[in-house]
Amino acid sequence: MPVASSKFKFELSGYYFTGLIGLVLLGFWPSYFSKFFDGSGRFSFYFHFHAAVVGLWILLLIIQPLLIRKRKMALHRFLGKLSYGLFPLLFVSILLLAHSRIQGLKGDLGLNLFVPFKDLLIIGVAYYIAIRYRYTVDIHARGMVATGLVCIEPALSRLLYNTTHLVPFYYLATIAVIYILLIVLIIRERKQPVGRWVFPLILGLYAIVHAIILFQIRIGPWELFCKWFASLPIT
Repeated sequence: MPVASSKFKFELSGYYFTGLIGLVLLGFWPSYFSKFFDGSGRFSFYFHFHAAVVGLWILLLIIQPLLIRKRKMALHRFLGKLSYGLFPLLFVSILLLAHSRIQGLKGDLGLNLFVPFKDLLIIGVAYYIAIRYRYTVDIHARGMVATGLVCIEPALSRLLYNTTHLVPFYYLATIAVIYILLIVLIIRERKQPVGRWVFPLILGLYAIVHAIILFQIRIGPWELFCKWFASLPIT
């Protein structure tokens, strides 16, 4: 991510995203990583595939800003082009994992599938912004940072659930953390002439999708899509 002319130094974001590694390890330790040590893991290919692709994406978010900081522009551009292939794989990994777990889903199919698909929506919008404005430094950087923020909810919600087992506190607390992060970024960016609309847009999208989940809003076309998606012989 290029250096942005803002109070938030986006070339330092790679250091912040290293925290995602710890968050993912803590959040998924009981249900995934620990299983490799006790030999009790029985995971499908789709789970491993998703974990590997997400890991590569987080690694990219860490490396790219550091390359900018070190003025390694050629390598930064090369890895940026690799993201054109990695991002579709991220999309596919989420779709395949969601489909492979349909048989084990309990409760409403539409609402259960909406959780991973809402991540697809937000990270898709964020990445589109980053690529659409890849030559506009301030907007590109904010778009890439937003793709990393999407990775927080799955890991943090599991961490809070594993440590508290309080429903729905763990999910509400996760939402609160994400909103606080975005609001802090918005406040810091409020006087910037370019790109300050990115984080409010992401916050607005989160508000909409979380409202649908929390209030269990039924959307007819979505319900039909979920039935069609579940019928596909892809996993």
